[in-house]
Amino acid sequence: MKELVEVLAKSLVDYPEQVEVTQTQSDKSILLELRVAQSDMGKVIGKQGRIAKAIRTVVKAAASKEEKKVIVEIVQ
Repeated sequence: MKELVEVLAKSLVDYPEQVEVTQTQSDKSILLELRVAQSDMGKVIGKQGRIAKAIRTVVKAAASKEEKKVIVEIVQ
């Protein structure tokens, strides 16, 4: 999941070298924290959060095989 979020985020931003994804796993869920450059926050979130929602939807679909809840947070 971590690699999927990295690939998606790096394709959207101007500074792909500053994309950082941290993964925290528990029994029933996976937490992915996405950090990008301050100037790229708008590109990752999108108008009215549409791009962020699309990223979460793709990751949720990919995680359906593992039967775990995946949470994607975009943090500064």
